[in-house]
Order: sequence, then C-alpha cells, then structure tokens
Amino acid sequence: MNANHKHKFAAVVLAAGSGTRMKSSFPKVMHRLAGQPMIAHVLTTLNILEPERSVVVIAPSMDMVRDAALETMPDCKLALQDRQQGTGHAVGCAEAALSGYAGTVLVLYGDTPLITESTLSRLLVAMQSADVAVLGMRIADPTGYGRLIVDSSGQLEEIVECKDASPEQKGITLCNSGVMAAKGTHLFSLLKKIQPNNAAGEYYLTDIVEQADAQGLHCHVVEAEAGELAGINSRAQLAEAEKVIQQRLRHKAMTEGATLIDPESVYFSMDTALGRDVVVHPQVVFGPGVTVEDKAEIRSFSHIEGAQVRKGAVIGPFARLRPGSVVGEAAHVGNFVELKKTTLGKGAKANHLSYIGDAEVGEGANIGAGTITCNYDGANKYVTIIGAEAFIGSNTSLVAPVTIGAGAMVGAGSVITDDVEADALAIARPRQVSKPAKAREIKKRKKKA
Repeated sequence: MNANHKHKFAAVVLAAGSGTRMKSSFPKVMHRLAGQPMIAHVLTTLNILEPERSVVVIAPSMDMVRDAALETMPDCKLALQDRQQGTGHAVGCAEAALSGYAGTVLVLYGDTPLITESTLSRLLVAMQSADVAVLGMRIADPTGYGRLIVDSSGQLEEIVECKDASPEQKGITLCNSGVMAAKGTHLFSLLKKIQPNNAAGEYYLTDIVEQADAQGLHCHVVEAEAGELAGINSRAQLAEAEKVIQQRLRHKAMTEGATLIDPESVYFSMDTALGRDVVVHPQVVFGPGVTVEDKAEIRSFSHIEGAQVRKGAVIGPFARLRPGSVVGEAAHVGNFVELKKTTLGKGAKANHLSYIGDAEVGEGANIGAGTITCNYDGANKYVTIIGAEAFIGSNTSLVAPVTIGAGAMVGAGSVITDDVEADALAIARPRQVSKPAKAREIKKRKKKA
C-alpha cells in the first residue's frame, strides 16, 4: 500500500470565490488547466490521499462547481457559504458536515491546483506532533502575501495579512500559502474565537494560529516550493500554471515509455493516456479523453480529442480526431483528414483530405482523397457503413444513411445515395462528353472579344 494512505484525515476545500478577479462570468475554480477545472485538480490530488471525509464549500448559484466537485469526488459533501465573510467563515460553514470528527482536518483552496500529494503528505506527517500546521513558502517578492511569524524555537505564533503587517513584518520572506491543517478537536472552537479585526472586516482562517498559540497548542510550519502553492487570480497566472502542468505531463509521458520528439510543443490533457513506444511528433494537441496504444505514431499538427488510437496506428500530419472516434490497429489517418464519431477498422486507411463522420469503416478498407460522408441533413445525423476491404475512389460523396458492402469499389467522383452490395462496382457520375477542337474555338472567340 502507498505510504500516503496511512494518513487519516478529513478535508475542506474552499471554492466559493467568484471570477471577478479573472474578469470572467465563470467561478474562478472552473477555469481549466490541461482540460480540467482547477477544482478538479485539487480534488484529484485529494483522492490519491483518500480522506475519510471531504467537504467542498461553495457559494450560492455555483451549480457548475457543485457538478465538477461531485464528478471528481462523488463522496464529497457540499457546504454553502451564503455570504462572503472571509476564509474563517468559509471553513466554519463545513462544521455540520464534519460534526464529531476529531482527527486532522486539512484545509485547501480550489484555486491552488498545482499542489501535490507529496506536499500534502508532509503536512499530514507534521500533524502527528502538532495541533495546527501551515504550509509556508519563501518568495523573493512577498508583496500581497501574509507573513508567518515564528519564534526562536520554531513555534508559529501568528499569521499577519500583508495589508495588516507592520513595516518590520513585511520584511519577512516566509509567507503563508493559505493551506493548513488543524485537529478537529480544536478547529471549530478556535474559529469561534476569531474576530474581524482587520482592514477587510472579514473572519480570517489564519487568525486561529494566534488563538492556538495563546492556548499553548503546538503550531508548526512546513515549507514547500512557492510555485506549487501559489493561488491563481489572473489569466496570466493561469497561463503560468498551464506551463507547469504541461511540463509535469510531458515528463510523465516520457517516463512511462513514450517518445516526444519536441516535448515543449506537445500539449496534453490530464487524462491523456499514452502506451509504450508511442512516438509523438512536434505540435500535437491532445484534448480530453484520449487513449493512444503501444507503438502508435502521432505526426505533427494533429489534434485529437475524445478518441482512441489502437496499437501501431499512424495519425497525421494535420489530422483531426473528434470525440467518439476509434482508429483501429495499424490503421492510417493522413493529412487533412477529419474523423468524427467514426470507427476505422484494423489496417484501414484514409490518407488524404477527407471527412468521415458517423461512420463504421471495416478492416482494410481504403478511403480515397476528397471523400466525405454526408451525414447531416440539417436536422439529423445518419450513419455510413463501409465494409471490409472496400475501396472508395477519390472525391466521392457518400450520402448517409448508406452501406458500402465488403470488397465493393466506388468510382472516383461518385455521389452514392443507394447501398452498394458486396464486391460490386458503383459509379455515380455523368458520362464524360468530349467535343474535338471545341476548346480552340472557345479560346479564339474569347480572344477576339
């Protein structure tokens, strides 16, 4: 069993912040990193540590945050903070959900998505000898951050918010990350003692440290990397966090056996799964819900989302796989080919300039350049079925619903509206008409005009 799993704790995740500072109509924690909302990153990390209880504190009308929380952590409880009165008030809203819990309570924020399970594990270890423990960080420019006031013995005495700090306290570089843990036997009694004696008139969670110190309780600081603990309050910070997440995902992919020819140009989603000996060329984007099996090759400028790529398949360059698509073993999807909700059978090929949507393509079939499945009539979508070893000539339109039988051939330039039986040849285009010397006559007439 993972050593992290030995920790017994409950968690409170504060996610009630609006998107005002992000200049957004969405709640801040719903902005995405690697295809997932910030809140999902935090809860996914918590899931690894297996909390005994979890509470997510949200504001009224935050249905999308509620849904994202329950999707990521179905067993979590939801608590409502009906008025914004600070972090202390927000944690207090979780009291009913944690009624009777005496173990460690970990307090996290939905806008700190870069925090790792190893850092949280260290904080939980510190709680074995503390009543309160806080994650601290050293920052070269600590402007805006609360300062951690520690005595000569290492006891944390208080946390002073930046706007309330004296000039001397502002010179301290050990800063508060906001993440902390406290014994459930003390947490809510300490919260009830804090007062909104600050510039903002809010109940600060950080004030419980001073209350705990005054009662002789043990308060510790656990230092961690500032980049991991920083909250996201702007689009620029969101972009910086995306860089960190992508670096982690690239490293993970290569560690697990994939080759990224130019890692910095490849973008992953959190759930992207690459098999061994997969080769990914430069400038590839993986949207959510992608699985690529062993020995597949993804060539440059391809975009893949909600799709499965089977063993040994080749995708791209300049290919797009949309949700619901499955590319079979050793199949090829070439340049400027788009698949949507399509299954491409083993060894099948669509190598050039085609749109294949709502289709089932059998093993070994060949789709010629410029082929499209006409799957939409303006109201409904229809399915095209192409049998094994069928050959579809270039510039063919397959008007769905339609079935091309196994081994059938369709002549180039055809518009197919009726089913084609197995092993048949279908040609659906006007007969060519040639008029000798007519071109010369037309050119002469145009020149004279």
